[in-house]
Amino acid sequence: MRKALSLVLIAVFLVSFFGGLSNVPSAKAVAQEVTYNLGTEPEAIDPAITTSIPASNVEMQVFDGLTRLDNKNTPQPAIAKSWTISKDLKTYVFTLRDAYWTNGTAVTAYDFEYAWKRALSPDLASEYAYQLYYVYGGQAFNMSIKVGSKYYVQAVDAKGNPLTKKVGGKDVPVPNMAKEIDPSKNVGVRALDAKTLKVYLQSPTAYFLNLTAFPTLMPVCKAVVSTNDKWASDVTNFVTDGPFKLTEWSHNEKLVFVKNPTYWDKDKVKLTKITYLMVEDESTALSMYQTGQLDAAAFVPLSELPKLVASGDVKIFPYLGTYYCMVNVTKKPFKDVRVREALNLAINRKSITTSITKGGQIPALAWVPYGIADALPGSDFRKGSQESFYKDNDITTAKALLAQAGYPNGKGFPAFTFLYNISEANKTIAEAIQGMWKKNLGITCTLRSEELGVYRADRHLLNYDVGRANWIGDYMDPNTFLDMWITGSGTNNCGWSNKSYDALIAKAKVTVDPKARMATLHAAEKILMTDMPILPIYYYTNPVLLSKSIKNFYQSTLGMVDWKNAYMG
Repeated sequence: MRKALSLVLIAVFLVSFFGGLSNVPSAKAVAQEVTYNLGTEPEAIDPAITTSIPASNVEMQVFDGLTRLDNKNTPQPAIAKSWTISKDLKTYVFTLRDAYWTNGTAVTAYDFEYAWKRALSPDLASEYAYQLYYVYGGQAFNMSIKVGSKYYVQAVDAKGNPLTKKVGGKDVPVPNMAKEIDPSKNVGVRALDAKTLKVYLQSPTAYFLNLTAFPTLMPVCKAVVSTNDKWASDVTNFVTDGPFKLTEWSHNEKLVFVKNPTYWDKDKVKLTKITYLMVEDESTALSMYQTGQLDAAAFVPLSELPKLVASGDVKIFPYLGTYYCMVNVTKKPFKDVRVREALNLAINRKSITTSITKGGQIPALAWVPYGIADALPGSDFRKGSQESFYKDNDITTAKALLAQAGYPNGKGFPAFTFLYNISEANKTIAEAIQGMWKKNLGITCTLRSEELGVYRADRHLLNYDVGRANWIGDYMDPNTFLDMWITGSGTNNCGWSNKSYDALIAKAKVTVDPKARMATLHAAEKILMTDMPILPIYYYTNPVLLSKSIKNFYQSTLGMVDWKNAYMG
């Protein structure tokens, strides 16, 4: 007995000793929490109505669509576990996996059908509704006129021109009461059952699966949203289906997310908490990063950029976007294309990218940026036809055009304002352009800075003369930069309209042959750059302040951060 007991005691000792050693941590466990400076308050967090990158960077964390883009911008199965596509490439049938909302109820095909038709509804007036025009009947429904609880096509005259009537001093569209649009029957998205969604497209769309990963096409919980108009303004009602869920929203201060325990792919999510701050001043954000209050930031002080790149604290990511000046073509003297051309040619883009932005940006001598494939494999749309439409800093031609428009050396040119949303970079660029126009053309503009929400409203209402803007692609196709300028588009904030341009964009959307389609889009861009309602300045890159402790960080070339696979190490 003594020997047996001794062996037992030795065994216990060995287990205790080695077991104890295995429990001694070699290093302090790293908390899986990250603090990121979003830089500004998102205008909303309802995917059907938002258009900004800050809003998308919230929605990307809390929603999952039918697909989700991987780190090569390729759509992968998300809520849809599989799909089939018809031979004519116009019908998609998605099979949904078992997935749940944060309130524990199942995500269904009915939620997707409801979400898409809600985004298209003229009642919601979503600026991004056109992202669903690819769906059969989507555009007709979005442009319909509501009478009572029903929707009708707008009446037209004998020449096909839309009819309107005066109501309270405003032009109001006249409905054709013989042509009703029933969204339950006339819009090509339908839940066949809880797990099957059938989508009919107007025409084959090569990038449709990329669109199904975009916020506008993400689902919302029908049971919640249909009964509560304020669902997206209160975290207690903000029911979502993504890798994280929102637990706190202190406006203009911070948003807090935690790992979503009901997420279908939760085993791959390592971060337990994400805090988004809304510090607008880049220098303040940098100080917070340097003192450990921030792990990453969307914006970097331009003056500090070279040093931060050299130290490894800033990573420069590719970014499919164009920084540009918008021109209100409904106002004099900007109705005159010669004035717009003069303003464009009097800008020294090379000086802006080398002396101000300093992040590897390329001067934009056209609208669509580099990085999008043309018809042939390995080709680039920007190089596929006309790489440049004008010369940078062409002062001689600019002066001549302004003189032809009746303003020699700027004489008689009215004072005007240049609008920009508040940021150090925007201010510096606006001051540079202001100086170039004064020096090169002899014209004077005053700068007007506005908080982002006010700026967006004034831009949309055409309450400006000239101003800065930017556009980031929504998917990897030139159409994402071109269809925004069609007449009446919610993103056409210049008041510009060109029927030939509209016809080319419409033609491109129904053209299947890649070579013919790209030729049509090139022709459309040429019209845009000839009429010049916009003045492209540079093609973006994306410098991000990023701690070396963040692993597997992913920000797509479309500008959206996806924290799903990131972790702290």
